[in-house]
Amino acid sequence: MANQLSRAAFVALAAAAGLAPNAAFAASLSLKAGSARDDDATPYLYAMQSGLFKKNGIDAALTGMNSGSAVSTAVVGGSFDIGKSSLMGLIAAHARRIPFILIAPAGEYFSSAPVSGMLVKVDGPIKKAADLSGKVIAVSALNDLYTITTRAWIDSHGGDSTTVKFVELPISAVPAAIEQGRIDAGNVLEPELEVAIESKTVRVLSHPFDAIATNFTFSGWFTTKEFAEKNRDTVERFVRSLREAANYTNAHHDLTVDALAQFTKVDAAVIKKSSRATAGVDIELKKIQPLIDTAAKYKVIPEPFDARDLVDPAVLHL
Repeated sequence: MANQLSRAAFVALAAAAGLAPNAAFAASLSLKAGSARDDDATPYLYAMQSGLFKKNGIDAALTGMNSGSAVSTAVVGGSFDIGKSSLMGLIAAHARRIPFILIAPAGEYFSSAPVSGMLVKVDGPIKKAADLSGKVIAVSALNDLYTITTRAWIDSHGGDSTTVKFVELPISAVPAAIEQGRIDAGNVLEPELEVAIESKTVRVLSHPFDAIATNFTFSGWFTTKEFAEKNRDTVERFVRSLREAANYTNAHHDLTVDALAQFTKVDAAVIKKSSRATAGVDIELKKIQPLIDTAAKYKVIPEPFDARDLVDPAVLHL
């Protein structure tokens, strides 16, 4: 079921946005979306719960899922109209000719405020990239964003990623697995990263996303080509709503803490101390291409392609 804000939180958000909580909007278009339970979804939560979607004639709902791959499966099956996924998943799907298209950015990475990190045991022997040779590293899925960024970081810092064994493990299970010695390292995204750090059983060895670029888009909202073609008005209203929401939430993280806490099931006090995700406002091809090129370098896809091929051309002109 879609997550809902408390009445008090809703009023605070609506008031901050200049929207009347009880204003009547003509919600003529239905939109069902799915997302992993992370900070990248904050603009959608805000647009849904403050009334921005309704202002643009959209009756929106958001369902939290355990992973981007689960979201993708639901979009293909028609359970969701739109989903949010790591761009790596969409890049791999494009290479396999699965008809997904990107319609809006979600998470944008800045090396100055990293929202992900590779964890190792707090008192363990791993101090540098070379120490990871022959070690076991957890990723959400083989050949996912964490896999290629970790490989790229290891290789660019004096290690050899071909000697590493990658295993699949949910992000939430990584810190305990490291503490128990079942894995040597693992990748975690905020707000789970802050939770892990506060446990004092693990520490951040590196920020592997830095190996792609100092600033790039790492996740996005997508749909199928068929849905976009048949529901052009809905897609355009969605893009405009999310753009307005992203501009607002990027500048008002403090007003979205409670909504994110409810959606992610992470304590609000922890979220307040974490590095909050910056939401992309507009699709910028130059912020997508580095990830495509790195995916090709590590043979996750057969060859690189133009980032423009991944994007719904109509949204580039909105």
